[in-house]
Amino acid sequence: MDGVIADSNPYHRLAWEAFNRRYGLETTEAMHQRMYGRRNDQIVRDFFGAGLTAEEVTARGAAKETLYREMIADRVESMLVPGLREFLERYRDTPKAVATNAEPPNVDFLLQQAGLRPYFQVVLNGHQVTHPKPHPEIYLLAAELLQTEPAACIVFEDSHSGVEAGRAAGTRVIGVSTTYGNLSGTVLTIDNFNSTDLQEWLAAENREER
Repeated sequence: MDGVIADSNPYHRLAWEAFNRRYGLETTEAMHQRMYGRRNDQIVRDFFGAGLTAEEVTARGAAKETLYREMIADRVESMLVPGLREFLERYRDTPKAVATNAEPPNVDFLLQQAGLRPYFQVVLNGHQVTHPKPHPEIYLLAAELLQTEPAACIVFEDSHSGVEAGRAAGTRVIGVSTTYGNLSGTVLTIDNFNSTDLQEWLAAENREER
């Protein structure tokens, strides 16, 4: 979702910076880089150390995400990756899933605000699996729920951990360069869903399947 459906990571950066300052913590670029593609409990423990209780980790993560949703409340439409709506409409009849490490309230908020929920038969967040990305569990579960073999699935990812998860699950992975310009291990990298390379690649795959 983050970085694929919506170019939201710039706002996550701002939210983490503002939230961390409440605790006297300045957010470095290295911290931002470690944040991408990870689940909130992992990020909170990384930023604040391992001494927090599980309840404190949950509370701090939830508070940061509340701040994030406040920041994007009137910006969701402008955050959508270009060409996304047209792409989803073009492939409306193709089974699709959202499989994200994002927090459940963020998933619900963004999909509802953007009016995208009807396009997806399956929506999974990082708390519905034991092992978040880069573990392949969430993609394996998504394929199972879509009643599709992982090898027949195409995953869109913007982070290194997401690409690793998709490849480990046995899917083909297309990189979206909203977060990183170079994602190794992908079959294709696109700037956005208006990419002619994407349409040509999908058309070629469709011809091969026939």
